[in-house]
Amino acid sequence: MSRDQNFWASSAAQGASAPPIAHARFGIGEIVRHRLLGFRGVVFDIDPVFSNSEEWYQAIPEEMRPPKDQPFYHLLAENSDSSYVAYVSQQNLLQDDSDEPVDHPAISGIFEEYSKGRYALRREHSH
Repeated sequence: MSRDQNFWASSAAQGASAPPIAHARFGIGEIVRHRLLGFRGVVFDIDPVFSNSEEWYQAIPEEMRPPKDQPFYHLLAENSDSSYVAYVSQQNLLQDDSDEPVDHPAISGIFEEYSKGRYALRREHSH
């Protein structure tokens, strides 16, 4: 039995279960829109499950608070007033079909070109 299999077998015997497998609906460089708030952004990182502080999570109004066991996206975001970084649950994102680039000052440091509704990640940032 491999070390990983042994770990999960041992965990299961102790009543622990394997974490759920979450599939990211959006990819790095993709432009998305917030389902409720309407702002747009480009994905620059993805957490498979919630990975921010508990204080940040509790600051979300309870009736709007998303489950933690889903992908969360780091966005270079913009609205009509400003540019900022946002952290958004998958359930609150929709694909943006406007075919318009996002105007955020940090884009050129992470991404190269914009083409067909998506940004290409700079080579130095890819694995």
